[in-house]
Parts: sequence; structure tokens; C-alpha cells
Amino acid sequence: MKKPNFIFIVADDLGFADLGCYGGREAEFGQVSPVLDQLAANGLKFTQGYSNSPVCSPTRFAMITARWQYRLRGGADEPINSKSKGSTVLGLPPEIPTLPSLLKDNGYRTALIGKWHLGYPPAFGPLQSGYEEFFGPMSGGVDYFSHCSSSGTHDLYFGEEAHSEEGYLTDLLSQRAVDYVDRMAQQDAPFLLSLHYTAPHWPWETRDDEALSKEVKDNLFHLHGGNIHTYRRMIHHMDEGIGWLVEALRRNGQLDNTLLVFTSDNGGERFSDNWPLVGGKMDLTEGGIRVPWIAHWPAVIAPGRNSTQSCMTMDWSATMLAAAGVAADPDYPLDGVSLLPVLQAEQQEFARPLYWRMNHRGQRALRDGDWKYLRVDGNDYLFNLPADERERANLGPREPERLAAMRARWEAWNDSVPPIPLDATISLGYSYKDMPQR
Repeated sequence: MKKPNFIFIVADDLGFADLGCYGGREAEFGQVSPVLDQLAANGLKFTQGYSNSPVCSPTRFAMITARWQYRLRGGADEPINSKSKGSTVLGLPPEIPTLPSLLKDNGYRTALIGKWHLGYPPAFGPLQSGYEEFFGPMSGGVDYFSHCSSSGTHDLYFGEEAHSEEGYLTDLLSQRAVDYVDRMAQQDAPFLLSLHYTAPHWPWETRDDEALSKEVKDNLFHLHGGNIHTYRRMIHHMDEGIGWLVEALRRNGQLDNTLLVFTSDNGGERFSDNWPLVGGKMDLTEGGIRVPWIAHWPAVIAPGRNSTQSCMTMDWSATMLAAAGVAADPDYPLDGVSLLPVLQAEQQEFARPLYWRMNHRGQRALRDGDWKYLRVDGNDYLFNLPADERERANLGPREPERLAAMRARWEAWNDSVPPIPLDATISLGYSYKDMPQR
């Protein structure tokens, strides 16, 4: 049997309810995400899917290694920022096995189109960690037109060489993805395409907002601008590009045998819709970590299914390895768990405790079944999530034994991974001075 292709699509800072299929509101131009909504309708939608972190680069460490991000020094920064350029510490060490390197060693073609954010060359880079091809930015956030990072330096690469190309970045990434699928259809090997958009991450620019590029060049956080209308259109541009990609798969006869996965690296930011969840990026409340999870694979996944399986980003990577029949490196066992039985409908749901920690505000969390243990700013909470997704009713005082047991389990897990280094940094783009918080 022919091995499946994999397309791993990751949005940047997309909120839980930003897509129509997750309850998102229609924008003034109609549906925000018709393509993704259709993929969900024709595939499997997870309602309890989480990111490994509420901020970008830590999630990406877990995503590419299928292991806790806390096992690597770079995964401790929240997130890696542009000041790390030139560092030989803050990045993904080339010797660490990754999803692309393991697949590549087993006959797969591999490419990353889009955001890397796992350290800068020459010490680190996509081509050193299993990808044969790379087109995109190395840093966290870039302007959609100038393709400059928050430090003001050009940040669009082809391979490890700086690359200049005019155009709206979301569209450039989508077009490159289509080209890759067309090229891969001309050869026999299966492929992994990681398509990591920067949308809908700041700055708040649609295809029609090139004039804003000069205005925000000194502060890409774009604190004075943006609105829900621009934000939704940015999502719509990404959705359109995914539509081009799906059409390329269909045109080349590759759609049925391709596992296409869509998720976000963390919860939404300023203009996102996380309803009914509370919080967002940088928070371990549900709005910061529960994200859209869509899987489409016509040869395997029956259409129209929903799943309440608890799962997190690194489980997708473990799933792809399992689907390809590729084993982990025995020296680097996976922390991610394969969801292949869920995709195949052989197993509806299994126990999957999920753990998080954040240096920011001393946060910690454990989700196990219906229950969640949370600590923020030294305060411990206990929530029954099916009854209280907004995490407003703290049951800790009413169930002290359950709270103590979950706290002890979190402590035991925390002892199993390296501690947070003293020099780990926290980079906040804005604060209470910039906008009111709840």
C-alpha cells in the first residue's frame, strides 16, 4: 500500500472560535473560512484539541520533535525573539530527531513553507533539521509586504539564503505550497509539506493594506491599529490559499491519500474570537491553548465526524509517524501519542492527560478528562470543563482532595522534565498600558 502524504497546516495566533466550523461569526464579506469549514465537514473536527503552549516557538519545538518542548533549552523562552539571532543555544539542535528528519530517512520528500521560529542560521535552520526545502521567515513575526522582522531586518529566505520577492506573504506561501504539490505529483515518493502561515498574526494587514507597511516598520506589534474586520479578512486570505492547495491535490489525484491537518500554534490574540473560552495567547486558561483541530484524509477518515478526544500539538506529529510506519529514534522516545486509531474510528476516545507550564505569571495546568487544575499568579484553581468551559467556578475549595491529587500529579510530571532555566526570557508585545484586560 502506498504511504500517505502529509500536509501540516499551522495558523499563527488563531482563536478557538475564529473559524465558521467552530462557531465563528460571519464577516461583512460572508463566510470567513469556507474552505476549512468544508474540510471539517468532510473530515474530523476535534473540539478538545490543544496547543503545546500558549505562545509560538515553544509549541513549534514540540510540534517538530513530538516531545515536550521543555526538554530543549530553546523551548523555555516565551517565545524566542529576534535578539537571539547569532545564538548557538536558542534553537533546535540539528542532531535532534524531528518529524521531517525521521520521514526523510524513510523515503519521504520534505518541505517547510512558512514560519520556522526555531533559531537562526548558521547554528540552526530548517535544512539542518530534516527539511529538503524551505521558503519563509526565520523569526516570529514579519511584515506581510516588506517581509521584515520586528528588528527591521529582511526576513524572507529560500533555503538559507535571503530572498526578495514582492507580494502579500500569505499568498506567497500559498502559491509556493501549490507549486510544491504540483512538483511532488511528478515523482513517486510520498511527501511531508509543513505549511506554517504567519496569518493572522500581527501586523494587521490585508492584501489591500500595503501602505501600512511603512507605517508599522518601527513597531510590528501595530498597537495603534487593526480591527476585527481586518483580522477576519486576514483569515479569509489564508483560507483561500488553503483552497488553492486542496484544488492542487485534487487536480493531481493526491487528495484521497493525503492526511491534511490544520491547527494553530496557540490561542488567539487581540482581535480573535475564543468564545466560550476565557483568555488568549500567553495564558493557560482555555482561550490560550484550546485551538481548532481539523483532520481530512478521504481514504481513511469518514466525513462529518466530531471527536472529544483530548490531544495536543505533538500528538499530530506522532500520528503522522505512525501513519507512515516510521518508528521514533530509541534515544529520543516520543511524548506525543498517535491518534491514528481515532482517525480510523477504531477507538473513539482514550485517556490522555495533558500538562503545561509557563514562566510567565508562574502558570501551570493539567487537563485530565473532565477536570483541569490551574495555577496563575500563585493561585490554584480546579474546574470541571464540560460544566464550566469559561473557568469561572473554582471547585478547589469544594473538592480539596481532587485538587491536591492533581497538584501532586503535576508536580511529578514537572520533575520528569528539565526545570525552567534562570536565564529564560519572557517577551510580551503589549501590556495593560496598551489595552484594558479583564
